Amino acid sequence: MTRPAPRRHSPPGPRRRSPPLALLAALAALLLAAPPARAQQAETTPEAPATTSAGHLVLSLSKARVTIASSFSGDSVVLFGVIEPTAGDGATQTYDVVATVRGPNESFVTWRKERRLGMWVNVDSRSFLAAPSYLAVLSNRPPATMADLGLLRREQAGLAQNRLLQRVGADYADVVPDDPFRQAFLRVKQSQGLYVERTDAVEFIAPRVFQAAIPIPGIAPIGTYTVDVKVFADRALLIDRSVSFEVAKIDFEQAVATAAQQHAWLYGLATALGALAVGFIANLVFRRD
Repeated sequence: MTRPAPRRHSPPGPRRRSPPLALLAALAALLLAAPPARAQQAETTPEAPATTSAGHLVLSLSKARVTIASSFSGDSVVLFGVIEPTAGDGATQTYDVVATVRGPNESFVTWRKERRLGMWVNVDSRSFLAAPSYLAVLSNRPPATMADLGLLRREQAGLAQNRLLQRVGADYADVVPDDPFRQAFLRVKQSQGLYVERTDAVEFIAPRVFQAAIPIPGIAPIGTYTVDVKVFADRALLIDRSVSFEVAKIDFEQAVATAAQQHAWLYGLATALGALAVGFIANLVFRRD
């Protein structure tokens, strides 16, 4: 009697997902994920700015250095500019130019006086921090007719539009243009010839070639002067370029200024001894027997 052979049972394998269901799930995932990705890309990609033909500006100065000697009473530096338009600019396009010349920054204090008990005394003050020691605004016509006030204020095109940082209590700010301390500060600087505004100083000798004379007074501070030139057209800023020159002392004046800055105590001692010597000699010459 024979026994039947035992049957071999293979262990059950893992169940497989049917291909149609997997394909549908993948398509659904793609359809759900695609719109947010496109929306995010549209939000993060900035819009391309509108391009304008600004052209180029070539600047040149008649001299790169103004020297101050003992007989210095003033000088001038001539600014030359050539506007090179790009292709597509109209041949009849007119330009406006504002050249702002700023000297080394310094701090100033403006006082307000009042009459009390028959005397004029200082009752209030305002400090101007990092203000230009020299400021000249030269243009071919009033800057207010070239562009909007907001643009002129942002670009500091015009004497009234230049920012003058003041310390008001514990704060630092640029006050309104008609502030009495600001107006007094401007009057003092203009009376000294250190702040100048001329709306006819820029002369166009050709449609795209201009020149302007920068006045340098006899009391001009020494240091580096920056000339910032802005070209406007159709009430918009087209070009902004800068160039600089230097005002320096030479010979004996430069030696004295250098000694006073680098060796202050020796300079003071020499000045005191010189004054004593001059007094002693004057006593010997003009004494009465």
